[in-house]
Amino acid sequence: MAVIKIVWIIVQVLIGYNLVLPFVLYLLSLTTRKKLYPSSINEADYAIIVTAYEQTSSLPSVVNSILRVNYSNYLVYVVADKCDISNLHFDDERVVLLRPPETLANNIKSHFYAINNFRRPHDRLTIIDSDNLVHPSYLHELNKLFDAGYRAVQGVREAKNLDTTYARLDAARDIYYHFYDGKLLFGLGSSATLAGSGMAFTTQLYRECLEHKEISGAGFDKVLQAEIVGRNLRIAFTESAIVYDEKTTRSDQLVKQRSRWINTWFKYFAFGFTMIGKGIGNFSRNQLLFGLILLRPPLFIFLILSGLFMFINLFLSITVAFTWLVAFVLFVLGFYLALAKSPTDKRIYQSLINIPKFIFYQVLSLIKARKANQHSVATQHYHTGETETGEK
Repeated sequence: MAVIKIVWIIVQVLIGYNLVLPFVLYLLSLTTRKKLYPSSINEADYAIIVTAYEQTSSLPSVVNSILRVNYSNYLVYVVADKCDISNLHFDDERVVLLRPPETLANNIKSHFYAINNFRRPHDRLTIIDSDNLVHPSYLHELNKLFDAGYRAVQGVREAKNLDTTYARLDAARDIYYHFYDGKLLFGLGSSATLAGSGMAFTTQLYRECLEHKEISGAGFDKVLQAEIVGRNLRIAFTESAIVYDEKTTRSDQLVKQRSRWINTWFKYFAFGFTMIGKGIGNFSRNQLLFGLILLRPPLFIFLILSGLFMFINLFLSITVAFTWLVAFVLFVLGFYLALAKSPTDKRIYQSLINIPKFIFYQVLSLIKARKANQHSVATQHYHTGETETGEK
């Protein structure tokens, strides 16, 4: 019985710390000074890689937004994998349209198809989804961090659409992660987690990390961030380098997308143990904090488990049940702080009442997660009647 009791306590601690960690990170962030990065007059040479799979309807929009950036030294490489490109025409000489002869169905393979077809040896590359739009100052803002010595930078993915409850809750989730896993984590001396797009690297680092990796299914960003932080390099974060991302608008779309993301977490969460071990061995705050974040389950999983444990403790220990209640209150406060400290549309606040429904569909995603990679590698979007793609 003593062993069971010890295991029960350990399991509760492993889940419960996820509720209070955001608030702890926020309190720690109050002791740090915000660094200012001066604007750069040096225009490094960028390759902007845009990947599409099967569908091309959103490509003109994303390319047009890139061509409006306040920057001159770049080329755009559009990799149209398994796409009909007969109606795609880009007259600007800065746009290179690539159509792989064989289906790749893989983000990394698409990226390296672009790299192997570079028109010139670019200093840096940035990855943009086909459903994104790019802010005009995007590259200039990335430059500030690169010029400060960082070799990897994650920007912000703001919502492009808030027309449905699902889109607003999806946006709220992104704000939460950008605030804690980006801004605060980087500010505390660790690394921002990668978000799949709106991220940039020196071309040399990207090649070192992934050129000889065979990765199937979704989750290349999980492998990439583990490779970078495993070298004890830091992934910088800037909330000023903005891409606008298409949010999920329908329940079936949400379930398919989240099932791939959940599958990815189960596939790669063990990187967290390796990272914590490296952090202890290297006395590295960067690796230790990042490892803790990698071990954290998706939000809905640890929220459901925490609620279950609190309910069980109502019959075992009122004191422990009350401790769980306090932890929930701190989590809610931490979630609110993320929204309050970020530019959050009022419609997002109004949508929060529908969080239980959002969690329900993510439970359905969990059920389907095992076979998630059998789903299309693209996410269909239905905003404004169009179909757009963006692998996550």
